[in-house]
Amino acid sequence: MPDSKKSVIVHELKEIGKFILGFLPWILFLLLPTDGWEPLRRAVLVCLVVATVTSLKDLRKGFILTWGTWLFFLFCVVSFYGFNWYWLATHMAVIANAFLAGIVWFTIIIGKPFTLQYARAELPKERWNDQGLIRTCRSIAIFWGILLLVPTFLNAFRLYYPSLLPDYFYFDMSLLCIAVGTAYTTYFKHKKRKEREAAINN
Repeated sequence: MPDSKKSVIVHELKEIGKFILGFLPWILFLLLPTDGWEPLRRAVLVCLVVATVTSLKDLRKGFILTWGTWLFFLFCVVSFYGFNWYWLATHMAVIANAFLAGIVWFTIIIGKPFTLQYARAELPKERWNDQGLIRTCRSIAIFWGILLLVPTFLNAFRLYYPSLLPDYFYFDMSLLCIAVGTAYTTYFKHKKRKEREAAINN
């Protein structure tokens, strides 16, 4: 394999790794035990610590997804440890998914899709306002926004019909949404990069 191709692959892997890192606290929250008051309290505390330790650089840069994530878990820690807010715990699955989807849609509505902030961090400033880049990042962000509504609605359905579907169904669907979103992001960015390279060569 040519060195140039290897460097492109390594660069793409680094990009997707950094992108996934932005969702790491949410992925952890999905994987950690949250069935019960004490496990849930421990989970949000762990996620807050992870959101702080792994995202200091992005917090300083003002990344909206990172700040939204950090504030959400801070709010949960204060609510659970400071006020024993059981209502929040009862509705946590819906609220967490809705909040994450809300962050994504907020970045789209204000014209600063969260994906664009991650892309600009890896690009020289002269490419920051490239219209192709902005359109690509907006498309990816919209896909994620739609995708994240799926577990939100499923968990809202679960509140009203808790016994209709097994618990693992909701867990598996959440994991599937993350996997699909990651795969789509990787494919779409790779496709657009190939198109840009072809246009330059022609």
